[in-house]
Amino acid sequence: MEIILIVLHVIVCFVLIMVVLLQSGKAADLAGAFGGGGSQTAFGSRGAATVLTRATTVAAVMFMFTSLSLAILGSRRSGSVLESAAPPASAPAAPAAGGPTGTAGTGAAPAKPAPPGGETPQKNAAPSSPVSAPAPSPAPR
Repeated sequence: MEIILIVLHVIVCFVLIMVVLLQSGKAADLAGAFGGGGSQTAFGSRGAATVLTRATTVAAVMFMFTSLSLAILGSRRSGSVLESAAPPASAPAAPAAGGPTGTAGTGAAPAKPAPPGGETPQKNAAPSSPVSAPAPSPAPR
């Protein structure tokens, strides 16, 4: 039943789009841009109802009916789409211990501040020139 209603709804949508696009607008000439071409009514002069206007009315009523029906059928389902989804496979990664700001509350000591001059001391390193390349950062765990 629901599949038939969805197919009917999609067909009605396409028919409604086509019928609306096939109609010519009221006062679509240059005078319509400046407020001319219509009487004192709210939506312009009222002409005879053509086949396209009647088809638009029928398609609009069918669209409202199928939309309301699909909404009612959808609300009768129990549960949620999110409840039926599987939980994520992996847990979020824990922050690295002893990072640049240290870890609070774990008893780990905070990271040591860099020595003046912005250089990091290296063991067994040759004397460097005043301008040296920065030390590589540790790989993430």
